[in-house]
Amino acid sequence: MEAIKKGTTIQSLQIGMGIIDIIAKQGRPLRFSDIQDLTQITKSNLYKYLNTFTQLGLLYRHMDTGEYVLGSKLIEYGMAAVDQENVIDRISPFLHEINEKSSSTVLFSSWTDNGPMIVRDLNNNRGFNIGAQIGTLLPIRSATGKVFMAFMDEHMVREWKAKEFMQIPTEKVSQLEDECGLIREKEIAFAREPLVSSVSSVSIPVLNYKKKLLGAVTVVGFSEFIPQNENNDLSHYLIEISKEISASFGYMTEVN
Repeated sequence: MEAIKKGTTIQSLQIGMGIIDIIAKQGRPLRFSDIQDLTQITKSNLYKYLNTFTQLGLLYRHMDTGEYVLGSKLIEYGMAAVDQENVIDRISPFLHEINEKSSSTVLFSSWTDNGPMIVRDLNNNRGFNIGAQIGTLLPIRSATGKVFMAFMDEHMVREWKAKEFMQIPTEKVSQLEDECGLIREKEIAFAREPLVSSVSSVSIPVLNYKKKLLGAVTVVGFSEFIPQNENNDLSHYLIEISKEISASFGYMTEVN
């Protein structure tokens, strides 16, 4: 095979990946007009790019709003790149057990440059839909967000924290920072109706032998069924199974 000459590129592919990059960096669903404003590509050409990416699964277009977000295929590639697929395979039996025990939706989220993203969801009770799906980015005030704020290396989350803090009152920022110390100590985080009325969450970290955060397992459901603190049977169960999950990745709980 002839060697590829340095500097030889496919311009249309560069333009297309530029569109993907712009959508990824915005960290929110974008309308067609939003993408055109950001890219300055003609409507006819932009439509062709977006239609192609949607068919390939690189982008997903919400049928009700017409907004675009990153597609499942990109998430699949990303998980493969960081070996998250192996993590998901290993924790899947635990997710099923937690789903049965809690009778609530169970999520597994991993880190991206734009914040924690749902990469696995499990809900055998299909009568209750929390509105979150694979590919959803979760905010810092959610139970999942609190786990990532508490356990991720500071240099990894600095930009994300700064961006998130701009959207909440100063006193809430101080409360979150104080709460992080307790989350690191108890290895469990709670959020009372952070996004949707009557819906709350509780989250536990998944750590490896280096004490590196691999992701967060989160139980989401109606507030009356989700604990608000560790003094609850479900909380005790989650703390214990968190130790089991992390132990499968070599994490050893420190003994005082």
